[in-house]
Amino acid sequence: MFGRRADATRVRNLSMVRRFMPFISPRRSESLVYFDGEIEVAAAFRFLDERNANRPNDRKMTLFHLYLRSLAMNFHSRPNVNRFTQGGHLWQRTGVWLTFSAIQEIVEGAKLLTVKREFDEHESLDEMTDAVLDRLTRQRAGEKTTSDKEMKLALDLLPPFLIRLVMKLLDLADYHGLLPRTMIEGDPMFTSVFVANLGSLDMDPGYHHLWEHGTCPVFAMLGRVKQRPDGVRVLPVRYTYDERIEDGLYAGMTLANVKESLENPEKLV
Repeated sequence: MFGRRADATRVRNLSMVRRFMPFISPRRSESLVYFDGEIEVAAAFRFLDERNANRPNDRKMTLFHLYLRSLAMNFHSRPNVNRFTQGGHLWQRTGVWLTFSAIQEIVEGAKLLTVKREFDEHESLDEMTDAVLDRLTRQRAGEKTTSDKEMKLALDLLPPFLIRLVMKLLDLADYHGLLPRTMIEGDPMFTSVFVANLGSLDMDPGYHHLWEHGTCPVFAMLGRVKQRPDGVRVLPVRYTYDERIEDGLYAGMTLANVKESLENPEKLV
């Protein structure tokens, strides 16, 4: 409260324009910039074949794991994109947190799972992969997150108008920096990037909105791997970005680094 938050530190020494951005565009929906691109994946697939030679069949590393790794590494090395706007101020997030969605099984109507975790800059690629696989295994087996429990409790006990009131009170508390760390860490919308892998469903990516609830400033959508007319296989990616946290040039260069790291996967080790 009053210049402090449990999950971030206030960014100071900003330009006048950057300081004024939250007042020019108070909502994320007014501040969106869109990026799209293609990541060449031949080297990544060769790398995966080599890494998976010594991993059990149920613990295989995938292209999605490499993408998460590249994203986390570059958000650590270029921290200006790991920020968010709240309460009229710009904040530097503590840690790199990625949220991603997965389905329980690839059938129509299957339950959607949402996983959020902190990606430590000192963990190895294998440690990261195993941790992600472990979380998915537990949640697919029925483990409930704190956010799941809170939503179920609200839906079971409260009428819609009270749920809306509770959400408004939570957002007001967040605006003033009053939310406790445990509540923030349990909510998937308080994240550096939200990632949706539509490639696992054999779909093309779209552009996703950013929620007003929470502090997520970037949404990434991955599509199915395609072959271009020149024979090169590529992973299409589309991003929705809150320009209030940093200018588009800095963001574009960061996303170019994500692409470059994935196209040269030895850098991810």
